[in-house]
Amino acid sequence: MKQYIFALLILLITSCSKSSPENTNVIDTPTDTFIRAADMSYLPDAERNNALYKYNNVAQDPLLTLKNAGCNTVRVRLWKNPTTAASSFAEVKLFTQRIKQAGLKVWLTVHYSDTWADPGNQTKPQEWNSLSFANLKQEAVLYTQSILSEINPDIIQIGNETNDGFLFPDGRLSVNQSQYLELIQGISNIIRTQAPNTKIMLHYAGLSGADYFFNKVMNIDYDYIGISYYPIWHGKDLNLLQQTLTSLSATYNKEIIIAETAYPFTLGWNDWTNNNVGLSNQLITEYPATPQGQKDFVLQIKSIVKQIPKGNGFCYWGAEWISYRGAQATDGSSWENQAMWDFGNNALPVLDAFVKE
Repeated sequence: MKQYIFALLILLITSCSKSSPENTNVIDTPTDTFIRAADMSYLPDAERNNALYKYNNVAQDPLLTLKNAGCNTVRVRLWKNPTTAASSFAEVKLFTQRIKQAGLKVWLTVHYSDTWADPGNQTKPQEWNSLSFANLKQEAVLYTQSILSEINPDIIQIGNETNDGFLFPDGRLSVNQSQYLELIQGISNIIRTQAPNTKIMLHYAGLSGADYFFNKVMNIDYDYIGISYYPIWHGKDLNLLQQTLTSLSATYNKEIIIAETAYPFTLGWNDWTNNNVGLSNQLITEYPATPQGQKDFVLQIKSIVKQIPKGNGFCYWGAEWISYRGAQATDGSSWENQAMWDFGNNALPVLDAFVKE
């Protein structure tokens, strides 16, 4: 009898094991790798000035609004020693912790400057002004090490819109090509050593000259080609945009991301700071300056990137840059009519472009 009961138990255990859903119905969930990002760098300063962001006319943390819409990454700029708290190391460190707690990835744009860096402005930090090139390179690497240790971003840009290099004049590509390459290779090396899971981006503004730039850096160890594209500065031909991105990605065998783009939802204004876009001739005809036009433009940008074999995402720049300093501000927002929140600080339909597909 004991042998019979024992055999019956074995049979029951084996039968249950084979029919268990845990063993027969395992479903692999695909990883969400396509980057749907928004640059939210002004948010801490806006909140210091009591800005209130809304969704459906109800106050809501804009990071939550973005996440609920499908955004998976937040881009943040970092300045070395700015004159105010905005974009300082302390502010960015705290802000990126908040972004991670919200379940979003951090994309850090390191300007390697105390202020704005762009194609025509790549001023080295003041404290590095008197350094020899060897010491400048060392300080840039040490600074990057501290960023990795204390912030640990998912994506890091070595400079912002570095069309002619950065850390002028030492790292100016057109004048000191070998030094520029030494600088970014040194920075790339420390990222690979200290944070091997962090993706490295090199960033160029526009389409013209992009092939020249990425040819110069073809021997640098990096992951993403980042391109800024704004119709007002880089042309209105979206076919040319797609052709250029496709060619760059194929030529250099890199994943490609539109690292900055934006579009107006109105040609109106909400403060006394001149806006970058305010005329109808600055627009692409098919996309009027309306909430729907803004949304359709970003959807088309997303579609273009998705059609590229190595296309891997987009980022909306100035998403949060509403007119938070008041209607009379002459130093307010030049981007208020291109933000993703309207003049009543309510989230716009453009958020639909962040839906995962």
